[in-house]
Amino acid sequence: MSPTLKQSTGPQYTRIYGFGAARGDRIVPNEELIGPIDSSDEWIRQRTGIITRTRASEGLLAIDLATDAAKEAIEVSGVPADQIDLVIIATISNVQQTPSMAAVVADRVGANPAAAYDSNAACAGYSYAVAQADALIRAGAAHYALVIGAEKLSDVVDPTDRSISFLLGDGAGAAVIGPSDFPAISPAVWGSDGSKAHAVTMNSTLIDYRDGDANWPTLRQEGQTVFRWAVWDMAKVAKQALDEAGIEASDLAAFIPHQANMRIIDEFAKQLKLPESVIIARDIETTGNTSAASIPLATHRLLKEHPELSGGLALQIGFGAGLVYGAQVVVLP
Repeated sequence: MSPTLKQSTGPQYTRIYGFGAARGDRIVPNEELIGPIDSSDEWIRQRTGIITRTRASEGLLAIDLATDAAKEAIEVSGVPADQIDLVIIATISNVQQTPSMAAVVADRVGANPAAAYDSNAACAGYSYAVAQADALIRAGAAHYALVIGAEKLSDVVDPTDRSISFLLGDGAGAAVIGPSDFPAISPAVWGSDGSKAHAVTMNSTLIDYRDGDANWPTLRQEGQTVFRWAVWDMAKVAKQALDEAGIEASDLAAFIPHQANMRIIDEFAKQLKLPESVIIARDIETTGNTSAASIPLATHRLLKEHPELSGGLALQIGFGAGLVYGAQVVVLP
């Protein structure tokens, strides 16, 4: 008879210990972008709520933003870097197919030899990464996790594309997750709909670019398709996440949706019937849409501006290219 294999087990609960943030070093106002898309500051504000967005200079990469955000999150968390044994970076901005950004960042911040990998779930990436870190820690596969959403979307912007170019910004947000004495990360409601993969995608492939058949691949979207999907389908996912957490909208201290568009955020609030006591993250106004980085960046800002939210419940939901989505309720550190 074969010997019985040992199995690992971990803590019953996990929680977020602290956040870190790094935004692009350039503040880009609407006026700087309206020429190539033949638009106006007023048009962008009305459609998106964006006044300025942060973008990174040429020599500043997503991996550098991720490193800075990670260092702050580790310092705030009080967890020694050498005790972090899992690093997950949610990104679509790695400029190399390999190695992963996560392995390099783990080494940069002193978490070597942590398990490290990148995860591509676009704007739902951070929510996915939180779900993975929570599950892996509770399974005993890791003790402390560093979760980062990091993007330099200005690398994949066509300045003449009216569908998405003016929305996008650069930045990174990080969180440290570890054991908890109480439940502080609810079950994730996550999924995908690849039948709508065309709604947010690249306009060409790297092979097309290499062979000279296309310009450098850039992001594009079918705005109305994405808007309708986000407002109607994602509001249902957000409600499902509340049900999975066993709470009501009135129990929330904050609502932190992916910063895709201010009109979508406002419609979410109506659909969820959020009471006025719930503070809604609106980081998009001055940061732009930073894909996987948007939720941790918005959370970081919210906690800086409203420290009274500490210990409160926040519903976070990410959604984007794939199409993919992920949502859960967390206790704010």
